[in-house]
Amino acid sequence: MKKLTKILLFIVIVLIILTIYTIWDNNRVVIVEEDILVEDLPKEIEGFKILQIADLHEKEFGKNQEKLIKAINSIDYDVLALTGDYLKSQQSKNYAATYKVLEGLHNKEHVLFVPGNTDPAPYIINNKTVVKDPFLEGLEGRGVTSLESVYKIKRSSAVVQFVNFETSIMDSQSEMLPFNENNSSVLIALNHYPIVDNRIDQIMENSIQTFRNYDLIIAGHYHGGQIRLPLIGALFVPEAWYKRSGLLPPQDRVKGLWQYKDTKQYVSAGLGSSNAIPFLNFRFLNTPEINVLTLRSK
Repeated sequence: MKKLTKILLFIVIVLIILTIYTIWDNNRVVIVEEDILVEDLPKEIEGFKILQIADLHEKEFGKNQEKLIKAINSIDYDVLALTGDYLKSQQSKNYAATYKVLEGLHNKEHVLFVPGNTDPAPYIINNKTVVKDPFLEGLEGRGVTSLESVYKIKRSSAVVQFVNFETSIMDSQSEMLPFNENNSSVLIALNHYPIVDNRIDQIMENSIQTFRNYDLIIAGHYHGGQIRLPLIGALFVPEAWYKRSGLLPPQDRVKGLWQYKDTKQYVSAGLGSSNAIPFLNFRFLNTPEINVLTLRSK
């Protein structure tokens, strides 16, 4: 009995330590940096910094988001990319967690937004009239640009072009999007959902869609798996394109930088957690992160 008591006591102590660590870890923010090597990068774009913030899900980091705001304002970025899922659900009206962050930013010169699956549709029909959703109106009132087509940032004779991925694959956009026709431009697509290998193949084979010569695709949605285990990694990501709908996904396609058919893609593990399974509405061994992507010459 004494041996069994010691084992049970050890298990209880370990669980208490893990619980305390998980609560602490879920309420801090780390800055993850990655150099993105771009072939024939114009010298004017060398060192161009993109700060990505994904999947907040109404999470609060300190009073009035002070921890998150402090982390963001410590970074000298050229553009801020908001890649979706700032609310817990499309029906939520709790905009404060997102708005507080935007109101605390020092640099709002270039802030781009694409919606996620828990954000409301950008436009709604009201009395047979198409109007902007109140959440989007609030974002735009705080200096955010809804990325629906092309957004260009010029650096001398060079330009960085940001596009909404889902819009950019439409053939109807071809005349609007002068992509990478010379070595003076860089093309970056923002999307909430990662573009998995099978979907890239499908787009390339689709006669009414065009997969562009993207230098980089930036996405979120997976939360880095949300629940991660030592030696195993992510147990699940919400991805219908994978076998088993994302259960035990390929670990090199869960977060971070990967490449497929000459296209680089970066997926952030994000900040918040999903409440799809209420009792698992937390991150485990998966620290909330914001991401700094720096363009470098290959």
